[in-house]
Amino acid sequence: MPDAPCPTGARPGIVAGAIVACAMLLAACGSSGSTPQATVTVTAPASTAASTPGATPSSGSSTQAGFEPGIVGVTTAGALVLINSANGDINETLVPGGVLGDEISVSPDGSTVYFAVGHGCKPKIESISMSGGTPTVIAQGELPAISPDGTKLAFTEEPSETTGCTPSPANFGKSFKLVIRTLSTGAEQVLPLPPGQVSSGLPSPISHLSWAPDNTRLAVSISQLQDNEGWALNIVDTSVAKYYTPPGPYEGVVTVPVTGGPDPQRSYLQEGIFLPDGDLFISRACCAGVPVRNTSRLLWEVTTTGAFVHQVAIGYPTLTHNSLAVDPSGQWLLYLAGGDLYVSQDGNRPSMLAKGLIAATWR
Repeated sequence: MPDAPCPTGARPGIVAGAIVACAMLLAACGSSGSTPQATVTVTAPASTAASTPGATPSSGSSTQAGFEPGIVGVTTAGALVLINSANGDINETLVPGGVLGDEISVSPDGSTVYFAVGHGCKPKIESISMSGGTPTVIAQGELPAISPDGTKLAFTEEPSETTGCTPSPANFGKSFKLVIRTLSTGAEQVLPLPPGQVSSGLPSPISHLSWAPDNTRLAVSISQLQDNEGWALNIVDTSVAKYYTPPGPYEGVVTVPVTGGPDPQRSYLQEGIFLPDGDLFISRACCAGVPVRNTSRLLWEVTTTGAFVHQVAIGYPTLTHNSLAVDPSGQWLLYLAGGDLYVSQDGNRPSMLAKGLIAATWR
């Protein structure tokens, strides 16, 4: 890949405005063998505060001195592994197979990793010590996310995509649930879909979960309802919410609006996580609809009201960008582009660290 043609830098210092991708930038950002994409213009909202344009991710392993913290990942073969954050090598395998993506979660003290494993029609959440050993089964579900204080584990219960596992039409919508489990007691708070959506036949599948620093709100990423439409990022206040998604005047659930360019009306937030300062790190894509013709993938920091803060990177239009994660200090970001792991320090230009992953997070 050629050197990135656009500037980069730390978050403060440059006024946000139009960020013009250079000629053939998206072709350079595509995966090998992908069809070259046309040049696009991405524009930060005019009302935003100062920020620095991001740049195309660079290839090649990151070798920055003192690169911290460590990384936990799940390989395409389903192995839960510890990854060397200096060179991308696998240092240790904690679980040899069966682990699901795109979410794993590490306890605040760094001692335990939570993950989901396939068990036929009923995947299960398990945990294992970072030093190895025998996994412990916690509950039925997927997409575990431990709260910043380590007291609660959020996860999903959804119908398995395995052949023969789909519930009857009458029970299909009822099978989608967001669960918050208090680890000390095992008590569970269950947030289902609103009644109108249960009966609609178009439930909102959850694709990622992330706790806010307040240990109360959750960023709930919603996958497409049908075809390439319905993507959303909901902020759910678990202290008052009865459901995990709108529509309707339901207390405690708000959807983060899509701002900026290109085409905010047809763009969508594929995934989002909370940052330690309360803002969000998001994967923004354009455009929804059928047939799928994504021409833009942007990795942004935004507020919970959708206001643009900072661009981390211009991604690959033809690849999915997910498994977003931030370390507790807020200094290090990571995400997957396809199966490639990219890392960014202080919001600067990301570097590719490893390949062949379906999930990753910081230790």
